[in-house]
Amino acid sequence: MKIEKLIEQIKKKKSFLCVGLDVDLDKIPEHLKEFDDPIFEFNKAIIEATQSYTVAYKPNIAFYEAYGIKGWKSLEKTQDYLNKNYPEIFTIADAKRGDIGNTSTRYAKAFLEEMNFDSITIAPYMGKDSVEPFLAFKNKHAILLALTSNEGASDFQFLEHQNQSLFEEVIQTSQNWKNSERLMYVVGATKASYFQKIRAIAPHHFLLVPGVGAQGGSIKEVCEFGLTKDIGLLINSSRGIIYASNQLDFAEKATLKAKELQQQMATYF
Repeated sequence: MKIEKLIEQIKKKKSFLCVGLDVDLDKIPEHLKEFDDPIFEFNKAIIEATQSYTVAYKPNIAFYEAYGIKGWKSLEKTQDYLNKNYPEIFTIADAKRGDIGNTSTRYAKAFLEEMNFDSITIAPYMGKDSVEPFLAFKNKHAILLALTSNEGASDFQFLEHQNQSLFEEVIQTSQNWKNSERLMYVVGATKASYFQKIRAIAPHHFLLVPGVGAQGGSIKEVCEFGLTKDIGLLINSSRGIIYASNQLDFAEKATLKAKELQQQMATYF
């Protein structure tokens, strides 16, 4: 997807919401487990319940890999469903891949070509030759882990080097890589105070922002320094939306949660 198409959807829906499809069979409603593919049935219901309010969906690949071949088939069916019914909605394979160049090329082909995701999350630790293969696909995007919201983020991401924290150096250095205009960055909502620093380095790139909702991040704090003229943010909510209920009304409750977040976002247009 061209970035202009994403921006068009953001402005049309007055939303920069991304819904994380992190399906745990222990948490979905019991009645769905009667289906041959409960993961897909759950995803389909969540998509139909939230598609009016979101501009992106982000399946976390680990939640599908955990169920082996069945999980992969559920993922493929979910992605096919999105591409067929909602091609205007941006899709993110939250796979966090990152390996030597020829291996990265295969990962890229798998997710960006074979499964036709619009983007994929990447761990940048191995440097440009592990990331550039993902950037070689036209109208596809690589989303680098930059500043994450987990407790262990401080182990490495804040290490100082030449008067910069490592996360700042990752963002700055990556912008010199081939096709870097196709880069986005993961920045946790719980690190909202750092958005001003990040925007000084990457004023125009989109930021994927997890951590709103269950992890305690604030849309207001993120937007204060993170917004650009084209919004420039995809704020993700997973558990807060998809597990708003585990009863028969799960889809209706997901709708209400997604609408609530979209209405907060609409105030920035």
